[in-house]
Amino acid sequence: MASLQEPWLVGNSGNSKMRHSRTAQNKSSSSLRKKSDLTLVRRVRCGLLRQFLANLQEVLLGTKLAILFPVVPLAIAAQYFRFGRAWVFALSLIALTPLAERLSFLTEQIAFYTGPTVGGLLNATCGNATELIIAIFALAQRKIAVVKYSLLGSILSNMLLVLGTSFFCGGIANLRQEQKYDRRQADVNSLMLLLALLCHSLPLLFGYAVGSGALAANPILQLSRTSSIVMLIAYVAYLVFQLFTHRQLFEDQEEADDDASEESPVIGFWSGFVWLVVMTLVIALLSEYIVDTIEAASDSWGISMSFISIIVLPIVGNAAEHAGAVIFAYKNKLDISLGVALGSATQISMLVVPLTVVVAWIMDIEMSLNFNILETGSLAVSIIATAFTLQDGTSHYMKGLILLLCYIVIGACFFVLRSPLEPPNVIPLGHKSA
Repeated sequence: MASLQEPWLVGNSGNSKMRHSRTAQNKSSSSLRKKSDLTLVRRVRCGLLRQFLANLQEVLLGTKLAILFPVVPLAIAAQYFRFGRAWVFALSLIALTPLAERLSFLTEQIAFYTGPTVGGLLNATCGNATELIIAIFALAQRKIAVVKYSLLGSILSNMLLVLGTSFFCGGIANLRQEQKYDRRQADVNSLMLLLALLCHSLPLLFGYAVGSGALAANPILQLSRTSSIVMLIAYVAYLVFQLFTHRQLFEDQEEADDDASEESPVIGFWSGFVWLVVMTLVIALLSEYIVDTIEAASDSWGISMSFISIIVLPIVGNAAEHAGAVIFAYKNKLDISLGVALGSATQISMLVVPLTVVVAWIMDIEMSLNFNILETGSLAVSIIATAFTLQDGTSHYMKGLILLLCYIVIGACFFVLRSPLEPPNVIPLGHKSA
């Protein structure tokens, strides 16, 4: 690969192979990557053209999800030529799947040059960039319900769907041996999720304590903003704990047979940075399409917006990362699967959600942490069920099945629920329909 390094990065060639601490999300995404064949690219005589083609091949074809990249221009064309808005929503949502995986790949490539500490910080803060981008675009259009539902759905899907599928598939594939994982990392994430639950519950409980109405709205908003700042402080402390003081708890215990701990970057720093900016801009464009067309898709498909936001959006948008977690569970590497599921749930609940509240505050939008009683109750039961599941440090398929059944029941609930943006389709008792 030395011949493919950019001329202005020759000074970094000594660091082209280094010890690199990777997060569970990186390892999960790497299960869907494939090695690019650069034989034809090396025959190109022009150095700059050869480098561009090599980077293009590594970024676009270095994943098993490359078959989905043609959906990206299809989504843009559908929006430009004004196809059905439901089609624009579906194509944009599918197109996010390979882009989210490539975003993880590019942050990992940049981390090779920035070192393990800065790289770990980059991965820990950008791991759920897609959810944050969608939330910001929804905020800009004052679609508060879409923001809350999509973020809640991401937390629930990671805790119940991803973790449940990992435990179930891992248990079925390893029936004759007991699957174990490091409880210490799971305990830390469980505590963070319980803190997030407290911060989500207090605004709801406060509203019931003082009564609903205009007088309670302002204190609930103030409480939510204060809780969001506390959650962000807690997440910073979590990063210090993860990257500095107790780093060994979050590192792979099987590095001896994992070549990922000693790898070479396949693209240069500036190339990775440019591609990262491009991928982020494309994700932002598709996120805008999704937010613009989600109501039209709900009407066209006859599915409630709550179900699309909580169930469909997180499953499709994070399909690559979720599939990687299941693959590692199948290989009896549950620490990586737990790192993906719990790490993403912690990051969304303790970073993305409070950051969204703060951004809304800056934009002079009144967004609180009051997710209503049904949503908050679902979150509470999910966190408690997950914490009980992780308490003994072992796993079997029955635990995974229970978590999956919990997710199915919650999904059925939101399938019949009409979101606040939708008119209720209920006939009051005592009234006769026409």
